[in-house]
Parts: sequence; C-alpha cells; structure tokens
Amino acid sequence: MTPFTFPVRKPLAGIPVSVTDYDEAADCLIAAAKNGRPTLATALAVHGLMTAAQSNWFAHKLRAFDLVCPDGQPVRWGLNWMYKAGLTDRVYGPELMLRLCRAAVENHIPVFLYGSTPKVNQRLAEKLIERFDGLNIAGRLPSRFRQANDTEDAEDRAAIRRSGARIVFVGLGCPLQEEWAYAHRDLPLAHVCVGAAFDFHAGLKPRAPPLMQRAGLEWFFRLACEPRRLWRRYLIYNTAYLRALTTQWLGARRGVST
Repeated sequence: MTPFTFPVRKPLAGIPVSVTDYDEAADCLIAAAKNGRPTLATALAVHGLMTAAQSNWFAHKLRAFDLVCPDGQPVRWGLNWMYKAGLTDRVYGPELMLRLCRAAVENHIPVFLYGSTPKVNQRLAEKLIERFDGLNIAGRLPSRFRQANDTEDAEDRAAIRRSGARIVFVGLGCPLQEEWAYAHRDLPLAHVCVGAAFDFHAGLKPRAPPLMQRAGLEWFFRLACEPRRLWRRYLIYNTAYLRALTTQWLGARRGVST
C-alpha cells in the first residue's frame, strides 16, 4: 500500500464507510502522519452513520474524510451483509486510538489531544503516558463547549502547529468532532476523531464487557449506564438503521433481478 492510498468505501444508508481493519487503518494514518499529509479519519457507530444519513451538511463533510471506519459491530455487519466484505472485527475508535499511540511511540510521532473537559483531558494525558512509555504528547487543549470565535480558533491553530504534533486526537463527540476536523483539514497532520475514547481511557466512564462488545450490545450497556441521555438516540437511530439497511438490501435485490 502506498502511503496515501486509503481503503475503498462502500455506502451504508447512503454514507460511504471504509472497508478496513485495525492494521490497515493504523498503517494509513501513521504513513500520513509521517509525511505531514492533512488527513481526516473517524470511526462511526450507528448513531454517527444515521446522523449523517439524516443531515446533508454532515454527510457532505464525511465524504471529504479519508477514513470512515466501521466502529460499531452493526456497521461491520452491514458491510459484510451488503458487500461480502469479510471483515472479522470492527474498528473501534477507542481501540484504534490505543493502537495509534503505540505506533506513535515506535515511529517517534508526537500527538495532540483536543477536546473534553480540562479534568478529562489532563487525566487522559497522564493515563496515556503511564501506559505508553515514550509517548510524546506535544500539546493538549480542552473543549470550550461552544463555537470558538475567530481569535480563539487562530490561537488553537497556532498552538497545534507550534506543538509539532503529527496526529491530533479529537474528542468532541459526534458530529461536533467531525465538523471540527473538517474545518481544520488544512493543518498538516492526521485528525482522528475518537469520541468517547477520552472518557474511557481517562478512566472516568466504564466500557462494555468484551463479550457485549463482540455481540454488538455495547449500545445496550451504554444505555443502561446513561438511560436518560441515550434512550432517544438508540431508539430512533437503531430503528432507522435497520430500516435503511433493509431498504438498501431490497433495492439491491431488485437491481440484480432486473
């Protein structure tokens, strides 16, 4: 694979998703980081995919991304069902972040942490340095939890450039993190949107047991942990995803038969 050849993408619910695995995704991002190539990457579960399917502005931005990894098991299953992709695992954002940190140490690539609260951002940095000996966290900035004005945005850009980072992990939640990455796509580094990974790796939110993750039930675990915040998301988007995938499959069947 040449440094800037990214995996093929196939549409699910009208949104192109990369047919890829952890090794390929990490290799692409490390190659881009080494070469200072502006790169956009995210990992989408059903919520992110259906948010894009129902939002023209978000879908437009995602189509500019180099990597849209199948974060959720249902997204991986969709690729396998519709395209016989043969993917044996998803590309889970929090796990991809850890693999990239390990590769960053091996390749002497500095990283930047952008997003979440000051407490989570600092705790995350401490945990990552503790876990990955030699990891160079060149800089970090918490979220303002509002739109930055022009002056603030210029300051953020300058801080990231000064740091010399080649990978910026963005933890603002979907779709804000993808919008931020898209708006800063001119920066010469790999933008990797990882959402809840900041909270998970900082040790402030529990992760679903591995068995539930493999069974595609992480959504149920998170719903049980935060029912008031998440019940609408999973009720609406999971149902919409099943409907969209079924419609797509039936349409493909009709196309073949005709």
